[in-house]
Amino acid sequence: MEQLDKIDTKILRILQKDAKKTTKEIANMLNLTVSPVYERIRRLESLGFIKQYVAILDKKLINRHITTICQVSMRYHNEAFIEKFEQEVQNLEEVQECYHMAGQVDFLLKINVASLDEYHDFVKYKLSKIDNIGVLNSTFVLKEIKHTSEFYI
Repeated sequence: MEQLDKIDTKILRILQKDAKKTTKEIANMLNLTVSPVYERIRRLESLGFIKQYVAILDKKLINRHITTICQVSMRYHNEAFIEKFEQEVQNLEEVQECYHMAGQVDFLLKINVASLDEYHDFVKYKLSKIDNIGVLNSTFVLKEIKHTSEFYI
């Protein structure tokens, strides 16, 4: 894997805070010319350091203000059941994040919905239909203290 130098790291920090910054703006911030900054950004993209550019939406304004952390434990832990769960959860639009865990639970899901009724319907008509789920444990976020997509680099 290719190493990042200080300029690469600075570029990544800038883009994590504001991906709409132009190459010219980034070059000005770093006291560089546009061409090398452009080439560095393209290299960081091609190497996979930059996976994608996204807009982070305000969940309250789009009426998805209920955040639930759902712990899922499977009845059986063979490869086929795990792969099937992983495939099926990809199709659940309410699931924003899903992690395969080690420990007491098998999967951790972050779900954003408009209401408790919508979450109830999601569990009843979608999530519980996936084979081999043994236990679902839901916890509801009361207040979001910190939310970032930035990595400290």
